[in-house]
Amino acid sequence: FSTFHSENRDWTFNHLTVHQGTGAVYVGAINRVYKLSGNLTILVAHKTGPEEDNKSCYPPLIVQPCSEILTLTNNVNKLLIIDYSENRLLACGSLYQGVCKLLRLDDLFILVEPSHKKEHYLSSVNKTGTMYGVIVRSEGEDGKLFIGTAVDGKQDYFPTLSSRKLPRDPESSAMLDYELHSDFVSSLIKIPSDTLALVSHFDIFYIYGFASGNFVYFLTVQPETPEGVSINSASDLFYTSRIVRLCKDDPKFHSYVSLPFGCVRGDTEYRLLQAAYLSKPGEVLAKSLNITAQEDVLFAIFSKGQKQYHQPPDDSALCVFPLRAVNAQIKDRLQSCYQGEGNLELNWLLGKDVQCTKAVRMLQLLAAVASENIYQCQALWHMSFRDRMTSVASYVYNGYSVVFVGSKTGKLKK
Repeated sequence: FSTFHSENRDWTFNHLTVHQGTGAVYVGAINRVYKLSGNLTILVAHKTGPEEDNKSCYPPLIVQPCSEILTLTNNVNKLLIIDYSENRLLACGSLYQGVCKLLRLDDLFILVEPSHKKEHYLSSVNKTGTMYGVIVRSEGEDGKLFIGTAVDGKQDYFPTLSSRKLPRDPESSAMLDYELHSDFVSSLIKIPSDTLALVSHFDIFYIYGFASGNFVYFLTVQPETPEGVSINSASDLFYTSRIVRLCKDDPKFHSYVSLPFGCVRGDTEYRLLQAAYLSKPGEVLAKSLNITAQEDVLFAIFSKGQKQYHQPPDDSALCVFPLRAVNAQIKDRLQSCYQGEGNLELNWLLGKDVQCTKAVRMLQLLAAVASENIYQCQALWHMSFRDRMTSVASYVYNGYSVVFVGSKTGKLKK
C-alpha cells in the first residue's frame, strides 16, 4: 500500500475528500491542508497553524485586539468540501472562533479568508465529528452552504444550523453571509439558552450530511431533553441519533423536520450514530429493498445503546436505509401532525412540548416538526470484541453493493 504521513505525527488527519474528476486527494489535518496524488504522493502542503490564539477572544484577535493571554494554538480542520463548479476547496478550522478559507484546487492558493463579520465565525469547537457542511448550487446561480456545528455552550455566538451564501466571486462582500438575515427571520437555528439551563451539556453533533432531490439532510446525535427535567451531569444524558431534513429553497427553515433513527439486532438496539455514507444500492441490494438501483440508500454505523456518546461501546452495527423509506416516514409524521395528532417533539428548540395543531390551509403546513417514533432497520452486520466500526464507504460493482468498513483499531473490512 502507498502511505502518507504528516511531518508531525501529532498532527492527525481529520478529513479526506477525493476529487471525482482528477482523483486528487485532499486531506484536512491539524495545522495543514494537503493535496496528494492518487498514489498518495504529496503535491502541495498548505499551512493553517499553529497560531497565537485564545478561545476566549471574541471577536477574534484577527479583527480586534484581545486582552486574554495568547498561546500557540493548533488549528484543527473541521470541514473540507470541494466546490466543484468554482474549482475551489472550502477548509474550515478551529482557530479564531472557526474561520474558513477558500483555496484554489490546483495549488491551494488562498482565494479568500472571510473574517470581518460576526457570521464568518462558525464555531471554535476543536473536536472532529462535530461539524458538517453541504454545498447546494443551481445552474447559473450562486451557491449555498448548509452547515451544522456543535457550539460548546456558545449558543449566543454560533447557530447550530445555518445556510450561507457562497458567491462565485471569491472577493464578494456577501461571502458566507446568512442566506436570509433580518430582525424577524434568518436562515439559522440557535440552541436556546433555556435548553442549556436545563441540560448544561446539551449540544448537537453533526456526523454526516448530503443533498438529494429537493432536500438537504444532516445526520446528528444529540442529548434527549425531557420536559421540565434538569440534567447537570454528562453521565446522566441519553442520546438520540436523528435525520434532519430541510428544503433546499427554504431560507426561513420552516421545513425543518427531525426523525430519530437507529439499528436493531435481535433485542439489541444500536442508537449512537458513528458514521454514514450515501450511495446507490446496486441491482441486487435494490431488489431486496424493493427499490430501484438508481435510488439513494444510506449506510449507517451505530454503537450499542444511548449512553456514553463520547466513549461509545465497542458493540456496533451496520444498517442500510433506503432514502425513499426515510422520506415516507417523514411524510407520515408531517401528515399526522398536521391532523392535530401528537406533539411537535422539539423540546430542545421550543423549551416545552407543543401540541400539533390541525392545518386548515396548505400554507399552514410550513412549520418545524420532529418525531418521537424511531425509524429502525435490521442490522446487516455487527462487530464487538474490543473493536468498533468507525467509518463506512460503498460503491457498486457488477450490480453488487460493496461496502468498506473501518474499525477503531485500524482494520478495514470489505
